[in-house]
Amino acid sequence: MKVAIIGTGYVGLTTGVALAFLGHDVTCLDVDPNKIEQLNRGESPIYEPHLDELMKLARPHLTFTTEAPQALKSAEVVFIAVGTPSLPDGNPNLTYLKSAAQMVGTHIQAPFVVIVNKSTVPIGSGNWVESIVRDAYRAENAQKNSTFVIASNPEFLREGSALTDTLYADRIVVGADDEKGVKVLRDLYRPLIEQTFEAPAFLPRPESFKGVHFLSSDLQSAELIKYAANAFLALKISFINEISELSEKVGADIHHVARGMGLDSRIGNRFLQAGIGWGGSCFGKDTAALVSTGKEYGLSMPITQAAREVNARQRARVVEILMNELKILKGRKIGLLGLAFKPFTDDLRDAPALDIAQRLIERGAKVVGYDPIAMKRAKKEWPNEKLGAEIQYTDQAEGVFDEADAVVLVTEWPDFKSLAFESLAEKMKNKLVVDGRGMFEADRLARAGVKLLTLGK
Repeated sequence: MKVAIIGTGYVGLTTGVALAFLGHDVTCLDVDPNKIEQLNRGESPIYEPHLDELMKLARPHLTFTTEAPQALKSAEVVFIAVGTPSLPDGNPNLTYLKSAAQMVGTHIQAPFVVIVNKSTVPIGSGNWVESIVRDAYRAENAQKNSTFVIASNPEFLREGSALTDTLYADRIVVGADDEKGVKVLRDLYRPLIEQTFEAPAFLPRPESFKGVHFLSSDLQSAELIKYAANAFLALKISFINEISELSEKVGADIHHVARGMGLDSRIGNRFLQAGIGWGGSCFGKDTAALVSTGKEYGLSMPITQAAREVNARQRARVVEILMNELKILKGRKIGLLGLAFKPFTDDLRDAPALDIAQRLIERGAKVVGYDPIAMKRAKKEWPNEKLGAEIQYTDQAEGVFDEADAVVLVTEWPDFKSLAFESLAEKMKNKLVVDGRGMFEADRLARAGVKLLTLGK
C-alpha cells in the first residue's frame, strides 16, 4: 500500500520504517528540514536500538520529505503521528494535530483514504479530526471525489525496544466506525498479524512467537484503551513505590516483596520495579489527560491522580535522603549517573534526572551528570537558564565520582553495574551512593568502603 506518515518522532519514524521494511511504499513527512535532510542521509535523529539498521533495509520503500503534496496525494493510508504535549491544565495540546488534519484534508486525492490517529489523542478526537479534514477537503478539492474514514490505531511502544514492540507486538488495536477502514488496516498489518515476513538477523523473531492479536473496536474504545493501559502501568509502578517506602519503615526489602507479589500470575512481575519512578513522554501526559477528561464528565479519577502524586514524591525522596545523610546541600557536589528517563534511549522528556537536578540546584548543590547516550541532547535541551545554574557534564561515568559528596543512580544503564567502585571510592569526598533503581549490590559497595542507600531497603 501507499502510506504517508506525518511526523518523524519516535512513533512516526518507527512506524514508517517498520511498514517500509514490510514492503509498503512509505513517505514520511515532517516540517523540520534539518531532520528530513538527516534522514535522507540515512541517519536517525533519535537513538533507538537497530533503527539505523532497519532503515537501511527499508530504504527502497522509504521516502522522507517536507512537501505535503508529495507525501499525501497518492496515499491510501495516512498516519498522523505528531506530538500532543500537555498543557498546564493537563489537557493535551492539539495544535499540531489540528494542523496535520488540515494538511491531510487539503492534499489527499486517492479514491479511498484511511486517516489514522497514531498520536495519543483525547477521547472523541476521531470525530474532531474528521470534521477538520472534511472542512479542509471541501475547501480545496471541490472537483475531487475521494472518500475517507477516520481510525484510531494507538501505539504501545516502549522506547529502547520500539522495533521489537512493532514487529512482535502483544496486540494491534484499531478503532473505526467503518468496516472498510478496519479491513484496510488489517490488510496493512497482515504481515505482522500472521508473521509472514522474514525477520531481520538483528531483530530475530522470539521463539514460539506465532502472531499478533488484532482487536477492532469503535473509535472511542480504541482511544480509551491507550489511556487506560498506560494509566494502569503507571499505577503498578507507583503502587510498588508506595510499598517501597513502607518497606523502609518496617525493615523489609522491597525486592523480595515485589518478587513475592509478581509470582502471582494474576499480578505478574512486570512494572513492579521500585525506584525513582516513571518519566518519559507517555505516562505523565496520558495520566494527566485521563484525569482532565474525567473532570469534563464530573469524575475525579482518584486512583490515577494518586499514581501521579506518588510518582512525583519519589523524586523528592531522593533529595530528602541526601539531606538526611549530608545535612547541608549547599556547596555539595552531587553526581547523577544517567540522564535519560530510561535506558536504551536518549529521550529526556519528563526525565527524573532533570527534576532531581533542579531540586538540588535550588538548595545550592553543584550537579555533575553523565549518560552514555543522552549527553548531547541534554546539553541542547536542558539550557542553564532553565535550571537557574549550570549542570556540569563529564565524558565518562567515572567523572561523576570525582570529589563527589554523593552519587545518585538515576538511569539503570547496564554498563553502570560493572563500575570499579574500589577505585572510584578513592575519588569521592564522601563515600555515599544512592541507588534509585535497585541495581547495585550492597556487599560489593561495602567492600569498597561505600555506603549504599537503596530505595525500598
